[in-house]
Amino acid sequence: MNNWFKQNGLHLAIIAIFAVICFAYFSPVMQGKVPVQNDVVQSKAMQKEIMEYKDKDGKGPLWTNQMFGGMPAYQIWVQYAYNGATYGIALITKTFPDPVGTVLLLLVGAYFLFITLKINPWLAAAGAIAFAFTTYNFVLIAAGHSNKALAIGFFAPIIASILITLRGKYWLGGSLTALFLALEIRANHVQMTYYLFLAILIFVGIEIYQAYKNKTLPALGKAIGFLSLAVILAVMVNASLLWTTSEYAKETNRGKSNLTSDATEKNAGMSKKYAYNWSQGVGESFTFLIPDLYGGASSIDKMMEPESHFYKAFGESFSQYPEQDQRQILSFFAQNMNQYWGEKPGTSGGYYFGAIVCFLFVFGLFIVKSRLKWWTLAVTLLFMLLSFGRNFPFVSDIFFNYFPLYNKFRAVESILAVVGLMVPILAFLAIKEAMESKMDQKELIKKLTWSAGITGGFALVVAILPTLFFSFKTQAHDELVAHLTQGLQNNASVAHRLASAVVEDRISIARADAIRSFLFIVIGFAIVWALITKKMNTQLACGLLALAVLIDMWQVDRRYLNNKNFENESAVNNYFQPRDVDTFIMSDKDPNFRVYDQSIETFQNASTSAFHKTIGGYHAAKLKRYDELIEHQFGKSVNQDVLDMLNAKYFILQDPQNGSYKMQRNSTALGNVWIVKGIQFVKNADEEMKAISSFDPKQEAIVDEQYKKQIDTTRLGADPTAFIKMEHYHPDHIEYSYSAPRDIIAVFSEIYYDKGWNMYVDGVQKPYFRANYVLRAAQLPGGNHKVEFKFEPKSYYTGEKISLLGSVLLLAFLGFGFYTDNKKKKAA
Repeated sequence: MNNWFKQNGLHLAIIAIFAVICFAYFSPVMQGKVPVQNDVVQSKAMQKEIMEYKDKDGKGPLWTNQMFGGMPAYQIWVQYAYNGATYGIALITKTFPDPVGTVLLLLVGAYFLFITLKINPWLAAAGAIAFAFTTYNFVLIAAGHSNKALAIGFFAPIIASILITLRGKYWLGGSLTALFLALEIRANHVQMTYYLFLAILIFVGIEIYQAYKNKTLPALGKAIGFLSLAVILAVMVNASLLWTTSEYAKETNRGKSNLTSDATEKNAGMSKKYAYNWSQGVGESFTFLIPDLYGGASSIDKMMEPESHFYKAFGESFSQYPEQDQRQILSFFAQNMNQYWGEKPGTSGGYYFGAIVCFLFVFGLFIVKSRLKWWTLAVTLLFMLLSFGRNFPFVSDIFFNYFPLYNKFRAVESILAVVGLMVPILAFLAIKEAMESKMDQKELIKKLTWSAGITGGFALVVAILPTLFFSFKTQAHDELVAHLTQGLQNNASVAHRLASAVVEDRISIARADAIRSFLFIVIGFAIVWALITKKMNTQLACGLLALAVLIDMWQVDRRYLNNKNFENESAVNNYFQPRDVDTFIMSDKDPNFRVYDQSIETFQNASTSAFHKTIGGYHAAKLKRYDELIEHQFGKSVNQDVLDMLNAKYFILQDPQNGSYKMQRNSTALGNVWIVKGIQFVKNADEEMKAISSFDPKQEAIVDEQYKKQIDTTRLGADPTAFIKMEHYHPDHIEYSYSAPRDIIAVFSEIYYDKGWNMYVDGVQKPYFRANYVLRAAQLPGGNHKVEFKFEPKSYYTGEKISLLGSVLLLAFLGFGFYTDNKKKKAA
């Protein structure tokens, strides 16, 4: 044991330094504060019902009615107790305060990769810092995209484990690949995992070519065999997660349209317009080197500083205006003409990889001979092209139209998360190559100088002549100026003065960051020059380089995530406070009704879900049918009949004059379940949607012809003595009782989802069908009976058994992997 500590003392010291860096950056956590993250706050509202029943039952339900009328809880919060990776994720997220654990994972995982690449430990630490502190990671954390950041954190250790396997340590490398891949999948961000697999696919292609060239295909085949086993085990460990996600995805807005009028895309998936909405601007890629070249985040913060051009122009133009008018004008600028001037709808910050790191990346292109250079370069170029989306459709459309699953993901710019790892890999391989190279020192210095000249020269040009390459105007600039002119009662001179001031501020922001990047490149050049010429010893040079990279990245990251992002935990947990109308509605003892909150953007906001079951909410993966219902029945005007069938018992409204809230009870809401007199059959989803646009849901049900076989209309008949009511409510299990002299058609105000919901009459499973586009309905036999709906998805329960088996096998694989590696070390 003492020998182990002695051999790994430096690694442990560096990891301890990583921990100190994390706690220093996130110092508010030591005061008990937590980050205020929009997506996390929204998530707490989404989870309201799930957590209530988890606390009550000891197990969270698999279905929740808190949002969008009802939906599976799979992508909100679900326990996967038999998934061993669940506990691995908990070890990271629970051992350390949020977000310390996430950033520490990014650091340690990347350090493991750089050590696997046989890079000097202090240099490896610099590489780990470069990757972990890439601004995109901190923007994600600030927004609350915790799963996404965790998934990115496992990129590096997965790649490291693959490299270990390819070096002939089949059992150890294979088992580690299985472990980290299982954790990657369990982080539950399929998009990030998919992008990683694309990068690995390119890597494997290069390895196959090299093995064929060197006649080493048998050895590569063996390694691929172990890696295939690792993939199988990782999938088994996550069987319940993957199965439920795959099953659910087909029914969400990522699945195929039910309406032929909406089927604008050839393949099932998102619309191209939606998927490409957040596309990286081609010119915005220069933010890799100069952070706020495109203005940074969408805001007017820097423009409101007293020394800014806009602040002065605004004061000169509007100081005499009423304060309310000034606020309206500022609001217009914040939304349309702020410091960010790219073509995205908005951004929380650009992609900055670090000035020193970009300079070293170019140096790596000159001197690195390893085939890893061609892999990192190929991935970087391809993924950059894909990130451009609508701005470079030639490549993006090929993948969107033909590459499996690619069209399931939105925000294509996020593929740059992988580039955020590729760039530091090549950058620090360049230093390793320079330290070990037999190349003539003068030649090395020459290539180092060229690299600094290319990157530093570009930064200097932007600092001196910023408008040489960039306009600092959006494509809609002239249109916005015209709109502003109209809003200022055709005062064109003021409109142009303000717009010009905005452009000048954008130039000032870019110029300042260009000078900053130039200075860091000079620092990086000086350190590497001293290392190559042996003017400085290796440890000191690598340590200084790590410090310079940290300072560079730290300063920029603080623009997006700093102490202002933290609040006391109690304030975050109680972020949404009930209004008087919420308190009144919550006093209703009915356990299962819905609220339509018109005071917010109800289908893009989960705040109301913190208190009530709603017809709206906030989620990226809504059920497709419900999404279509929103578009067609609430898009242009609100369909009262649909509100009634969704049992929207209360409406919340806001007075536009004084901002006060009021509640309105919907007297025509149909309740939890009702009996209809008849059925109107329609041929397809289009006719079904059209029919519910104008019908009486209390009297009839609109049913697709595919369910005709389940309904015997000869046995139906309206009877005034028949009744049905809900007796017991649980998100996963709802009970009803009814009495009817003959068969009835009951419509349940519950969302139809046949991938798990089963209906039982007196304990015997019976069929049910879809009615009114999104609801459940059934023909029930005459008499006095009990009806139950139970959510029993096989994908979850059978998947959990597979997960348990996979977890046991993974532990055995890991144990044997470490045993064989230790045995080989002793034999050596």
